[in-house]
Amino acid sequence: MTAAAAAAETTAPHRRVRHRRPLWKRAVKRLPFVLVLIVIVVFLAFPFYWAVRSAFMPENDLFRTPIQYFPMHPTWQNFRDAFSSADFTRAIGNSAIVAGSVTAISLIVGAFASYAVGRFQFRGRNAMLYLMLSMTMFPQIAILGALYTLINKVQLYNTLRALIFSDMVLVLPLTVWILTSFMRGLPKDLEEAAYVDGASPFTVFYKVMLPLIAPGLVTAGLLAFMSAWQEFLYALSFTETPDKYTVTVAITNFTGKSGSAFQLPWGEMMAATVIVTVPLILLTLVFQRRIIAGLTAGAVKG
Repeated sequence: MTAAAAAAETTAPHRRVRHRRPLWKRAVKRLPFVLVLIVIVVFLAFPFYWAVRSAFMPENDLFRTPIQYFPMHPTWQNFRDAFSSADFTRAIGNSAIVAGSVTAISLIVGAFASYAVGRFQFRGRNAMLYLMLSMTMFPQIAILGALYTLINKVQLYNTLRALIFSDMVLVLPLTVWILTSFMRGLPKDLEEAAYVDGASPFTVFYKVMLPLIAPGLVTAGLLAFMSAWQEFLYALSFTETPDKYTVTVAITNFTGKSGSAFQLPWGEMMAATVIVTVPLILLTLVFQRRIIAGLTAGAVKG
């Protein structure tokens, strides 16, 4: 080994250490990103925290000054009052029926539509996809008048079927778009092998394609359920009597113990909000794990 090579080998580690950025400089560089991330998390989480705080706080302490950010005397009375309301418990059942029906119908129709659009070649396929995607960009209020006229003509006003139909208008295009993306990503060799073995198109769809797009079905089903569960505008516009209210409308119709419309039971309303929000959070956590597991299983099986 020459003297120059030995000198270069000896000084190389020192050169690497000298050019390494100190820890405090790296921390300072990441500080703006961390601060922005903290602001975003606080901005998103604070409304839900405030609802939970108000749900466990007695009615007399809600508007006390100075503001109490943590309940000093937590109580379950607001939750008991919410569950004691027959209209609210009935509304939970109505929302479950509407959201479950919308999810099931959108997945069934969306799976067949995505198979046709994603696996078959026909004229106008891309135009149809972009048309469905553009339908999700319109605000709900833009088609409220047309839907109201249509629902009145077919005599569905003040029925749960009206809510299922109106929610399908919002949910189905997005479901088809999501499932079509999964269908297009599947290899053609599996489909061709099934056809060689004598399988019919329906058998290929049901036994080959459908299990492979299970992660997409979970994702689309979760989004459809959440959208139908928390929908408010159509539920307010197409229902009239309390026995047809969903949870979003029922919460806004809470009245105080005196029955006065000018006395709003904020604690009870916040408790009802927590009751209908926690299941969505739990569903999201559970289904997110299934999505990851489905993607891994598909990769191993494929």
